Amino acid sequence: MGTKVDPAVDRVSVDGREVQLPVVRWVLFHKPSGTLTTRKDPHGGRTIYDVLPAEDHGLTYVGRLDKDTEGLLLLSNDGDLAHRLLHPSQEVEREYEAWVLGTPSRDTLAALQRGVELEDGPARAVRVSVLASEEGGALVQLVLAEGRKREARRLLEAVGHQVRGLRRIRFGPIHLGDLAVGARRPLEKSEIEAIQSRVGA
Repeated sequence: MGTKVDPAVDRVSVDGREVQLPVVRWVLFHKPSGTLTTRKDPHGGRTIYDVLPAEDHGLTYVGRLDKDTEGLLLLSNDGDLAHRLLHPSQEVEREYEAWVLGTPSRDTLAALQRGVELEDGPARAVRVSVLASEEGGALVQLVLAEGRKREARRLLEAVGHQVRGLRRIRFGPIHLGDLAVGARRPLEKSEIEAIQSRVGA
């Protein structure tokens, strides 16, 4: 039979050695483009764990970014909180900056917010706007709340704008800020509390 213990007051020992709970860790990583969000690639591709220091190899990525997308990726050993953050019922926002060919019109932006039919069903942007435009292209801000595979790319390409570059700059209450590509840092206590508050943990 199982026995419940309170780690704040109980001590558990096995063969005289006290069992220690792992310290909960959250890390913010600026994933570079060209790296795979996976433990190991059978084809020999470069993964995020080839970039991260050894001390972070025990952490699990929270959600994914495709190979060609850079930006904010969270890693943690707190499985329960990570699961809550990723659960579709939470509708946690993901914010992206996309460099696209052509400049989306007002009608196109409105269509993205109304919803676009993709091969796995309709999808829509929570918010979308053009931040800057130049000859031949534009920088688009896109906020999503589902987290489907390659959703940002597929949405923009479905309305006729090929994505040249994509970066995630926010995941829920956590912002990428000015963290350099390939760099990582532990989350502040206030950031972890913001995640807990967002998902009702």
